[in-house]
Amino acid sequence: MSEASFLADRASAPAAGASARALRRGMGLTVVWVVVLGNAAGIVWLWAHGGNVHPKTTGDVLTSIARITGLLSAYMALIQVVLLARLPVLERLVGLDRLTVWHRWNGHATFDLVIAHVIFSVWGYALLDHYPLGKEISTMIGGGIYPGMITATVGTGLFVAVVGTSYVIVRRRLRYEWWYAVHVLVYAAIALAWFHQIPTGNELVLDTTAADYWRALYAATLAVLVGFRLVAPAVFAARHRLRVAEVVEEGPGVVSLRIEGRRLDAIRARPGQFFVWRFLTRGRWWKAHPFSLSAAPDGRSLRITVKALGDDTGAFGSIPVGTRVVAEGPFGLFTTDRRRRDKVLLIAGGIGVTPVRALMEELRGDVTVLYRAVAERDLVLGDELAELAGRHGFALHRVVGDHRDEDARDLLTAPHLRKLVPDVAERDVYLCGPPGLVDLVLREVRRTGVPRRHVHVERFAL
Repeated sequence: MSEASFLADRASAPAAGASARALRRGMGLTVVWVVVLGNAAGIVWLWAHGGNVHPKTTGDVLTSIARITGLLSAYMALIQVVLLARLPVLERLVGLDRLTVWHRWNGHATFDLVIAHVIFSVWGYALLDHYPLGKEISTMIGGGIYPGMITATVGTGLFVAVVGTSYVIVRRRLRYEWWYAVHVLVYAAIALAWFHQIPTGNELVLDTTAADYWRALYAATLAVLVGFRLVAPAVFAARHRLRVAEVVEEGPGVVSLRIEGRRLDAIRARPGQFFVWRFLTRGRWWKAHPFSLSAAPDGRSLRITVKALGDDTGAFGSIPVGTRVVAEGPFGLFTTDRRRRDKVLLIAGGIGVTPVRALMEELRGDVTVLYRAVAERDLVLGDELAELAGRHGFALHRVVGDHRDEDARDLLTAPHLRKLVPDVAERDVYLCGPPGLVDLVLREVRRTGVPRRHVHVERFAL
C-alpha cells in the first residue's frame, strides 16, 4: 500500500465508523419513539373508547378534556421517571445534552397538563353540579363526593414545588442538597397520582382492560426505576468494590480523586465519559454527583477532578482515603466515537477541561486544544495538558482573560477562533465547559463554518 493510500484510509476511517454508529443510533431512536408514541396513541384510544368523544353539554366537554389531560399528564410523568432512571441504553442513544433537553420539556409539558386537568375538572364539574367555582373546589376536596381528591391535591402541590425549583434563578439560590431532595418528591407525587387515577378514574373504574393497561405502565416504570437506580448500582458496587485510593490537591479549590477497584477493565469506560458518584461517608452517602473522568481509564483505577463550586464539592478534599464509592455509568457520548474528520479541535472552559484532558490521551493526528479560563489560577491540570500536547504533537493554546475586560471581549469569537485555528471549519470540534460558555462558544464555532454534525458538546454543570 502506498503512503497516499494509507493516509486516505486513515482519513476516511473516522467518518465510516461514525456513520455506522449514527445508523445504529437512528434505528434505536426509532424504536424508542415507536414505543412512546404508541403508548400515547393507546391512551387516547382508551379515552375515546370510554365514551368521551360524544359529550352532550358544555360540562361534559370540559370534563372530557380534563380526563384526557389528566391521563396524558400521568403518562408523561411516568416518562419523566424513566428519563431520571439513567438507562444506559437510552443515554448511549441520545446523549446527556439531548436527554437534559427532553427532561426539561417533558417536565414542563407534564406540569402544564396537570394544571389544565385541574382547571377543566373544576370548571366542568361546577357546570354539571350547578355550583360556583369556589363551592365546587371545596366540595371536591372536602365534600367526600370525589374520592382521592386530597391525595391529588397534595400531588399537584409537589409537582408545583419541583417545577419551581427547576428554574435556574431559583436553583442558584438553593443549596444543591435542597434542590436534589425536592426533586425526589416527584416520585411521591406520581405515587399519589396512582391513588387518584386508578381507583377513581371514570374510564378505569368502568373498564378493567384500561385499568390493567395503566397498572402495567406503572409496574413497568417502577421496575425500570428499581432496576437501574437501586439494583444496578448495588450490583456494580459489589462487583467492583470501588474505594478512594488517593486524594491530590491540584490547585486552589481543586482536587483529584483516584479510585481503585476490582475488574475495572470490564466497565469499558472511555475517555470523555462520566459517572454518577456517591461517596459513602457520613453526611455524603445519599448525595450523587456527576463527574467526568479526568484521565483515560487504565483498567486499574479511575480518576476524577473536582472544583469547589459549592459547600458539598468544596469538601471533597477531606474525603478519607479508603472511603467506599458507589458509581453509576459510564455515561456520555463525548468520545472519539463521534469523530468524523481527521482534524480535531478540543475547546475546554474551566473545570470542563477534565474530559478534554482524558480525550487527549486517546486522540491522535492533527489535534488543536484551546483552554479557556478567566485567570491563570483557573487553569486546572495545565501541566498535564502541556505534557500530553508535547508527547503527541498537539497544538495547545491557553486563552486567559475576563470577558468583562475590554481587551478580552473578543476571546473565542469567530474571528479569534480563525486566528488561532485557521482551518477550524475543516475540523471536528469537541466543546466542554459551563453552560453559559458553551452556548456562547458554540454560536461562534458555527459562525466559522463548522456544520452542527461536526460539533460535539458536553455542558459541564453540577
